[in-house]
Amino acid sequence: MGREIKSVAVLGAGTMGTGIAGLSAEKDCKVLMLDVSREAAEQALDRVVNGRPPAIDTPGKEANIEVGSLEEDLHKIADCDWICEAVIEDLATKQALFERIEAARADGSIVSTNTSGIKLSDITANAPDRLRRDICVTHFFNPVKIMKLCELVPGTDTSPDVVDSLAGFLGDVLGKGVVRAKDTVNFIGNRIGCFWMLMGLHGAGTALSRGLTQEAVDAQLSKPMGIPPTGLYGLIDLIGLDIMDLVGKNLADNLPEGDIGLRYTRFPDPEQGMLDRGQLGRKTGGGFYRMLKLDDGSRKKEVFDLITGDWRDENPAEIDDAHAGPAAMFQNDPSGELAWTIMGGTLCYAADLVGEISDDIVAVDNAMKWGFAWNKGPFELIDDVGAGRFIAKLRDEGTGLPKMLQILDDSGAESFYRSGGTEYLGLDGNYHPTGSV
Repeated sequence: MGREIKSVAVLGAGTMGTGIAGLSAEKDCKVLMLDVSREAAEQALDRVVNGRPPAIDTPGKEANIEVGSLEEDLHKIADCDWICEAVIEDLATKQALFERIEAARADGSIVSTNTSGIKLSDITANAPDRLRRDICVTHFFNPVKIMKLCELVPGTDTSPDVVDSLAGFLGDVLGKGVVRAKDTVNFIGNRIGCFWMLMGLHGAGTALSRGLTQEAVDAQLSKPMGIPPTGLYGLIDLIGLDIMDLVGKNLADNLPEGDIGLRYTRFPDPEQGMLDRGQLGRKTGGGFYRMLKLDDGSRKKEVFDLITGDWRDENPAEIDDAHAGPAAMFQNDPSGELAWTIMGGTLCYAADLVGEISDDIVAVDNAMKWGFAWNKGPFELIDDVGAGRFIAKLRDEGTGLPKMLQILDDSGAESFYRSGGTEYLGLDGNYHPTGSV
């Protein structure tokens, strides 16, 4: 029998906490939002209502939120069905808070940690059995009310009814696209998406040395690949080089031995120089790009040229028909090689991770579509360009086939999906109903 969720406690009222609290209140849940002090929680409630954008769309729904402090009001979580921890990404801080949560919560309550990459097994090391049965990861993407993806990650001891009840609430009540992931570093979306970015910096650097411009790199790695218009450099400007540096360090410490991602956890020299001098992206007024306001009120976009090390005027790149879609990966020219190296390399990486980060390809595809706004997931993209053509190119290069491509090849199948996408190829080499995932 499932566990009913009508009341929610959100512990930590930063960007993610206010987003989760606001969405829950919007959906008429009773919400307890606690932060380090009552004053901090009241300020967070003001951001829920008046932020840009606000976390609540319907005026008056903020009345569903009660605020308080972790020091004085933690005992109130005893009345909450779901307790979502959303404090800073620090293992020791989370573990200390869960000791207090466990002492205060009621039997039957569901507990989750909102983390973007800390493994649940690390958080619950030495935790009591009751907590280990009732806890999982809920990885929301920012901004919470807009981004569809929520990765749901159980631990080895998590009760199935906890996972099923929370999945139902997240999907049916909060309107999330729930993807069930495994308890591995960065889960699904960030494992693949951060590989695309970090490996992309290295691959794009090679392309720049061969004559492509940064504008050409972003033009090729955006709309033609079904990726948002920020492309590579624009996306990292949005996130911040400082954040990507932390991501790289976390991956360096936690990726399994032999993972190809370990090659790319450090920035190339030009990007490291930018980090060292505080040229981080939009948050510092400029990273790879910057926008200048001129005396006449107009604006001018400039590019920090990684080859010369100087700012210059933007020179937008044009994409011809041969490079206007994912099949650009097969073009024998610098743009095609760029697409094959970065996009093709990421698709290969994803194909090798099924079984490790998820049980099936559907979860991987949905995570990238819902969390990174890709038009198609990795396996849908391979189908789009032709799995046989993709495999042939790998063999022409003398490259071994990643796991799922090898399974597809061994099974004699021609695509990862068939019957209009209603069936997908599983790890066992057989097709299964997509709706069963």
